[in-house]
Amino acid sequence: MTAVAQELHSVRDYIRWALTRFNRHQLFYGHGTDNAWDEAVQLVLGALHLPWDTDHSILDARLVQSERETVLNMIERRCSERVPLPYLLGEAWFAGMLFKVDPRVLIPRSPIGELIQHAFQPWIGEENTPERLLDMCTGSGCIGIACAQAFPTAEIVLSDLSADALDVAQENIQLHHMEDRVTTVQSDLFEHIEGRFDMIVSNPPYVDIHDLSLMPEEFCQEPELALAAGDDGLDLVRLILRDARQYLTDDGLLIVEVGNSDHHLEHLYPEVSFLWLEFSEGGHGVFLLTAAQLDAHQTLFNERALRTA
Repeated sequence: MTAVAQELHSVRDYIRWALTRFNRHQLFYGHGTDNAWDEAVQLVLGALHLPWDTDHSILDARLVQSERETVLNMIERRCSERVPLPYLLGEAWFAGMLFKVDPRVLIPRSPIGELIQHAFQPWIGEENTPERLLDMCTGSGCIGIACAQAFPTAEIVLSDLSADALDVAQENIQLHHMEDRVTTVQSDLFEHIEGRFDMIVSNPPYVDIHDLSLMPEEFCQEPELALAAGDDGLDLVRLILRDARQYLTDDGLLIVEVGNSDHHLEHLYPEVSFLWLEFSEGGHGVFLLTAAQLDAHQTLFNERALRTA
């Protein structure tokens, strides 16, 4: 590594070196980038604390020795250990906001971010802006905190089973100075949740046993608790559907991401007309149900809450 550092000098040199190393090691991308070039640019600029839109003239700036060592170490860990880039940098972007992340939490990438940036229109308007919102299985807190940004008067509750995840979420609450409106609750789904909400938004664990066995090594570095959800990926979703209505207002909305387990969900509940939301920026497997729909199918949700696919 020392010999390499003596031959590489500029920001541009290190981006090129990272690109070569990434291609040689055939890395998998999916935590903020989808190709080796963008990953290389993001790693080098991030390691140097430079914004992604920095002036191109900075590419010819030379690195000091400590910076060279930092960048080369990150490149090596990305290649040899397959550590996802956001864990190396300690941060990730979601819905236009920066969040602290580390291996205690899932790396933010939910398509729900696109919904948040559009303030959940057309399902939410000025006449029904949520006063109280629950982000269940919050992880880093990114969904709930971004919702707090979208709805500046709303009270937001972040819940998660993992105390470690809630520690990260609390750091992000403080990062965005939202202590007055955003709180955390350690809870196994609805176990310690109190009151009713105008919206419940959740990105719970939903990876089925087949997809879990095929995950690239980069994804295996994330906490399994935040990913695995039984044979069909619906272990938690069935319970959310069973219990959500008790915690929703009469005009409330339930929005849940189930990803590739969407076909399992439709197979288990063929009677339910799930509204599958569409995304212009990519992503799938997010459904919306109203409180009225939950009422209509409550008996069904009760009966199949613990059934396997």
